[in-house]
Amino acid sequence: MNALHPRIRIVWILRSLIGAALLGAAATGIAIFLSEPLTIPAVLTGLFVILGVIHAILRYRNWQYVVGDDALYLERGVLTQVHTEVPLVRIQHVDSRRSAFERLVGLASTVVYTAGSRGADVTIPGLTPEAARDLRERLKGLAIEADGEDAV
Repeated sequence: MNALHPRIRIVWILRSLIGAALLGAAATGIAIFLSEPLTIPAVLTGLFVILGVIHAILRYRNWQYVVGDDALYLERGVLTQVHTEVPLVRIQHVDSRRSAFERLVGLASTVVYTAGSRGADVTIPGLTPEAARDLRERLKGLAIEADGEDAV
């Protein structure tokens, strides 16, 4: 099984800090509007920050993937464990992408689009740009081979 790059925790923590700041700002606005003390919004913001950091750390520990001979296997999840198997013959195309946060810490993601219903794509975050490119090319090659074997 392949683990994600450790810097992905920074991306996830940054996202949770932004979410905590937005929720804290909303709670503060409500408290000001209702003329309530600001201690409750401050405590809520601190709680959201702590929970976000803990979630990012646990999410990193529980995220793994492996490229098999016939499928891409993913295991992830904190509260709910998700095991995904993407057969290589179902892969339509593969992209590499880099969000602003990922660029900030020198990471990228690989997105695998599959034949199927809406939401039938998987994202592998926390890769170096080179690893994302290599994974994209490897999956593309394996999908072409698998499609040739499955062709009628």
